[in-house]
Amino acid sequence: MRIINHLLLGSCLLTIISCQPKQSTPATASTDSNAIVLLEAPIRDNVLTAAEQEALTPDIVLEELKAGNAKFTNNELTARDNSAMVRKAATGQYPKAVILSCLDSRVPVEDVFNEGIGDLFVGRVAGNIVNDDLLGSMEYGCKVAGAKLIVVLGHGSCGAVKAAIDNVQLGNITTLLSKIRPAVDSSNDYQGDKSSKNTTYVAHVTELNVLHSMEIIRKNSPILKELEANGQIKIVGALYDIDTGKVRFL
Repeated sequence: MRIINHLLLGSCLLTIISCQPKQSTPATASTDSNAIVLLEAPIRDNVLTAAEQEALTPDIVLEELKAGNAKFTNNELTARDNSAMVRKAATGQYPKAVILSCLDSRVPVEDVFNEGIGDLFVGRVAGNIVNDDLLGSMEYGCKVAGAKLIVVLGHGSCGAVKAAIDNVQLGNITTLLSKIRPAVDSSNDYQGDKSSKNTTYVAHVTELNVLHSMEIIRKNSPILKELEANGQIKIVGALYDIDTGKVRFL
């Protein structure tokens, strides 16, 4: 009988213990600061609307791009639901800016400014040069589609600029480089070694090339020049540092 009582008592104790609420184990916070940022950041699933684009000014967009680059360099890119954004963008697009960038694969334009689907028009060509096709694209982006800002984005260690300095002759590349040569020719006042091996000189010509592209935009596009004169858009230049990811606006 004692044995039976002990067994019954043990069974009851097991039942009571099993019914007790389990203590939850506290979540362990990641020691990876980057992971913490991603977990806490809200996920963006919206795209710019016509009303939101209309409310923007060139100065507001410029400040947003600067802030976006700061997030990029701090590894704080906005988390996005790209699938949702793709579906929402299918009905129309209202980008805030046009970026004329070099072809260089080390310059991921949207990421550089922490922008996503539907935020930017991006034109890419070696040496961020300007031709009629790109001018027409920028005119569409600003005059027709309502973008508020044009950024000519050069970058460090640009192969196209180096090739123009070396006066490379190779197929259609020669024609392209002829549009960078004016920047090389305008660097005559540079004191020092004027070769593609001189990184300081290459940086100098790269900046001159950005300024030259801005000049060509204003000179060859009365539409964009008028938009800028009326304060509807701004045309600015910038340089991307491939070592740090930082963008310096000129």
